[in-house]
Amino acid sequence: MASTDRLRQIADAVQEAGRVGVAELAALTGTSEMTIRRDLEVLADQGVLERYRGGARSLLLRGEEPPFALRAQEGTDVKRRIAAEVADLIADGESVVLDSGTTCLEVARALEHRRLTVAPLSLHAVNALAGALNVTLLVPGGHPRSGELALTGPLTQASLAALRFDTAVIGCCGFTAADGLTAYDLDDAAVKRAAIASARRVIAVTESAKLSRTALAFVAPASALHALVTDDAAPEDETGAITAAGVTVRKV
Repeated sequence: MASTDRLRQIADAVQEAGRVGVAELAALTGTSEMTIRRDLEVLADQGVLERYRGGARSLLLRGEEPPFALRAQEGTDVKRRIAAEVADLIADGESVVLDSGTTCLEVARALEHRRLTVAPLSLHAVNALAGALNVTLLVPGGHPRSGELALTGPLTQASLAALRFDTAVIGCCGFTAADGLTAYDLDDAAVKRAAIASARRVIAVTESAKLSRTALAFVAPASALHALVTDDAAPEDETGAITAAGVTVRKV
């Protein structure tokens, strides 16, 4: 098992049970207890869990968003395919507001060599585009959330209200035809709504695992989106319902 897959399995097991011993995790993953102890230190450093002698306990509530550092290691091939598809949908010369999150960070990397105006809504994406020669970079104000480095608050919303973009690329924590696009964080949801309101076209990006999932904070109905880019494992019943809401669904 790859180390990133093992870390995900350990994190899921600890979150689900609340607390798990080293021996149990070793049996679950088929690795040595020494390896598990090293993995637990990595996850503890990322803020995913808390170590105690002989095991670990979760720091996350059920339904809470896993830390950025852990999510950034997951599904990188899928996120890069999604990002490449999004880049193909954006024409040179466009102005783009780019949401926070790990998939949108891959979109930023896919746009690095394009001739565009881009307003990233996270400092991770700002850093990814800072050296891009042909990208005109607009950095909104706001307060960066710890770990996520997503820009939030009244200054971010005011910056978006003052601008008009050709395209908004929006990430999500959950998306269904019935409940629309949702997020875990209330401030993040407010910024996503402001980004959607500032753009002529809205493209949502997400891995298929987030379809059929609903998070706490409502962002927008499915009908507010123009396109959804996801991976080819997306469930047919959900993508069919999203298509019926008027959204163009692209699977990669």
